[in-house]
Amino acid sequence: MNLLELIQKRHSVRAYSQQPVEKEKIEYLLEVARLAPSAVNKQPWRFIVVQSEEKKCALHDCYNRDWFKEAPLYIVVCGIHSESWKRGSDSKDHCDIDVAIATEHIVLAAQELGLGTCWVCNFDALKCAEILQLPLNEEAIVILPIGYANENTIAEKKRKSKNEITSFV
Repeated sequence: MNLLELIQKRHSVRAYSQQPVEKEKIEYLLEVARLAPSAVNKQPWRFIVVQSEEKKCALHDCYNRDWFKEAPLYIVVCGIHSESWKRGSDSKDHCDIDVAIATEHIVLAAQELGLGTCWVCNFDALKCAEILQLPLNEEAIVILPIGYANENTIAEKKRKSKNEITSFV
């Protein structure tokens, strides 16, 4: 399967089986994240794999959705703004961009491995930081539930046409 086919197959999974995710697959996801590009190669991120029942239940308080509770594990992707590159002309912080690139590497690798995931950004970040005891300079930016999909149907992805989003000058 080429990259375009992989991207076409990827979708947000909101139903998980209880089948555990193999350690080798978790390690693979972390390796592709580690290799993601970042501005000036600063790599201002940290990946927290949440597998214990205690921490998983605590994270449910950050994002209280039934489907979210089904996932066998979570990867919390954190950004470290004090380590990220800032553009000289306007001091724009590239931490969120760098974290997004690494996160999408994980998402695509999960699809490649037959795993499902879903970007979760609408969570209580302060509560998450407290649960994970994050240092003050670290921000939980994305929670990725990871697991084997337990879905029978996949909704068609609605996307704008290339003409709607592209300009040539």
